[in-house]
Amino acid sequence: MKKLLLTLSCGLLIFSQASAQKVDSEMVMDWEKYDPPSTLVVPEHPVTKSKYPFVDVHNHQFRMNQQDLAPLVKEMDDLNMGVMVNLSGRGRGSRGYLLEVLDNVKKNSPSRFIIFTNLDFTGIDDPEWGKKAAASLEEDVKAGANGLKIYKSLGFSVTDGSGKRVAVDDPRIDPIWAKCGELGIPVLIHSADPKSFWDDYDENNERWLELKTHPNRKRSATDPVPWEQIIQEQHNVFKKHKKTTFINAHFGWYANDLATLGKLLDEMPNMYTEIGAIIAELGRQPRAAKAFFTKYQDRILFGKDAYNPEEYYTYFRVLETADEYFPYYKRYHAFWRMYGLDLPDEVLKKVYYKNALKIIPNIDKSVFPK
Repeated sequence: MKKLLLTLSCGLLIFSQASAQKVDSEMVMDWEKYDPPSTLVVPEHPVTKSKYPFVDVHNHQFRMNQQDLAPLVKEMDDLNMGVMVNLSGRGRGSRGYLLEVLDNVKKNSPSRFIIFTNLDFTGIDDPEWGKKAAASLEEDVKAGANGLKIYKSLGFSVTDGSGKRVAVDDPRIDPIWAKCGELGIPVLIHSADPKSFWDDYDENNERWLELKTHPNRKRSATDPVPWEQIIQEQHNVFKKHKKTTFINAHFGWYANDLATLGKLLDEMPNMYTEIGAIIAELGRQPRAAKAFFTKYQDRILFGKDAYNPEEYYTYFRVLETADEYFPYYKRYHAFWRMYGLDLPDEVLKKVYYKNALKIIPNIDKSVFPK
């Protein structure tokens, strides 16, 4: 009997090993391709139109000097976007372009768009550069611009005449930050990128797939400098220029560390933040994120960044519903599933439009509920 059982056991083991080898040989696939639809059956509430009209404070339109605005406004209406803030007012750097953008908006859809201007760092070695740039900024505001957008190139690739990297907190830029405070316009500033772009490119990096598909996004302590250094330079500016309102883009790259972001908001009352390109971080921590939004409801604005209308649906669903375990639209950003925050109406209203009305001048308030 013992011999028979041993024979049967060995036979099952051999059969099991053979079956496993067969499955392995037939089913090998790359990890990137493995993305099965969920079999979880739970209530779903897709949202294609926001519950309240919203201000998108982080958008980029690069042909607004000549584009027909009517189709864009129709798409905005479909989303319930009351006002779009086009941060790329100067396009590729020309003030003439900015004036054309402002003219197009004024003639065709003045209540639906707010335009931010941009800064040209050419000639920053000139001792008079700060004074001249501040004067140019003031002229842009007189012409109709209502804010300043600073791209991540400051701190990354902007250099002076000697080829040295221009830090975010370079004192030569101080006249600009001060002028924004004087004019009462906010600065929406994007500094650095996700911390994972500086981390080792290996199996422990959550952004591994993004770095594989976009290798130019990989950074290091010498390319250009450590992540912490750029972030600290940005915070130095906020603390030095307390009379200027700053909108820290992308949750300041602390959406995965809300406790730290909360401390920063407490330390710097002139800093606001927006949710562009970090909704997947919020959706994977719904309880913590909801508590954060409740506590800092007066400091958070709605932003999206890249303009793809259908991608807004995911933002609405995360903010408005209590849905469970639904996917993000870019797997290389987030391979995990998300959950809705189910924010209360008063918090939604502040995130969608009330906070923007508070800090961005000349938004047409009639577009929004009281």
